[in-house]
Amino acid sequence: MAVIALGIDFGTSGARAIAIDPEGKILATARRPLHQPDRPQEWAATLRALILDIPSAIRQQIQRIAIDATSSTVFLCDAQGQPCSPVLLYNDDRAQNHVQTLRQILTTDHLVLSATSSLVKLLWLQTHYPTVNAVLVHQADWLAFLLHGQLGISDWHNALKLGYDPAQEAYPDWFSHPTLASLQPLLPKVIPPGTVLGKVTATDLGLSPKCEVCAGTTDSIAAFLASGASEVGEAVTSLGSTLVLKLLSASRVEDLAAGIYSHRLGDRSSRAVGDRWLVGGASNCGAAILAQFFTPAELERLSAQIDVNQPTGLDYYPLLKRGERFPINDPHLEPRLEPRPDDPRLFLQGLLESLSRIEAQGYQQLQRLGASPLKRVWTAGGGARNPAWLALRQQYLGVPVAVSPQTEAAYGTARLAQS
Repeated sequence: MAVIALGIDFGTSGARAIAIDPEGKILATARRPLHQPDRPQEWAATLRALILDIPSAIRQQIQRIAIDATSSTVFLCDAQGQPCSPVLLYNDDRAQNHVQTLRQILTTDHLVLSATSSLVKLLWLQTHYPTVNAVLVHQADWLAFLLHGQLGISDWHNALKLGYDPAQEAYPDWFSHPTLASLQPLLPKVIPPGTVLGKVTATDLGLSPKCEVCAGTTDSIAAFLASGASEVGEAVTSLGSTLVLKLLSASRVEDLAAGIYSHRLGDRSSRAVGDRWLVGGASNCGAAILAQFFTPAELERLSAQIDVNQPTGLDYYPLLKRGERFPINDPHLEPRLEPRPDDPRLFLQGLLESLSRIEAQGYQQLQRLGASPLKRVWTAGGGARNPAWLALRQQYLGVPVAVSPQTEAAYGTARLAQS
């Protein structure tokens, strides 16, 4: 859509805003630190500051705004939108005792059966903060509420770990179980990401009165959207401390024991061409193992000496510690880092070859489970800057591999607002 859009990304240590024109060119950026990631008052002040940091001439032209934030960061609000419970961050596992409560209700494995899921946290919040007329909000939901004034609305991506089923566009029938029925008044209404919610109601931010606020997404989905991947078979690999794979598929794929699940992309109109699902999996292997053996300067120098056409024959499984979920689901899998050649260049090449092989096995595993065939891989994360690794990955993957032109989640959220 031909609009100027603003995407806002809230992480745990900072927040960023990016304004883009209809062609995707960046018009302005702003960044602010977060000192207390569990304080809504600081979020609100940071949101306001980010918007005001965008130059006035551009701010007045913004037509759409969307916000992403960490998934499963939740809390309760009263009818006026005021927080009435502590914020439970994405990795807060204090509610783990409630997992067993859900296991007695659900007959099959489910994404919510985790100590950090939004639904388990909601059970804990209801027990400790039984507030009348309260509603559960995700971080992105509440921040958007501050702009459009409508409380109790979430999106497919944030609500997935709350139990919402995006395929049926409804909460599952098991919410009618007597143990969970009391949660229903606390559940947000869920709509497709990018849906226009309404015009900005805040009048002191220098935004156009015609500027619209859209339903948001999670930070990981926003990072995928930033890459520009849009066709079934395109994927994004994040080469960070771990390997995170996301493949755009025509089929929904889940293997929850291995940490594989799917987010629905698109909206109701996508049924004309079929649903699209973003299938994800993450290996415990990644660039963290490289930092254990090499300094950044050594990585750059040795990588430049690698001849990718002369394989080492080394077969590593470069874990930092025991245990893997994907592409091999084995909590007892031991790291394999031997034999180690005397030449550090060969050792580095062996590690990069092994990481490339594990990435390829990951995409093969997703396809074995029913995901669409891999056609192209975009690359994000610090490892994307290593040309030797890029060349090795293309050999193992057998499809075009390129560095994502954009990797900031805020950029992806701006694109979501335009869609």
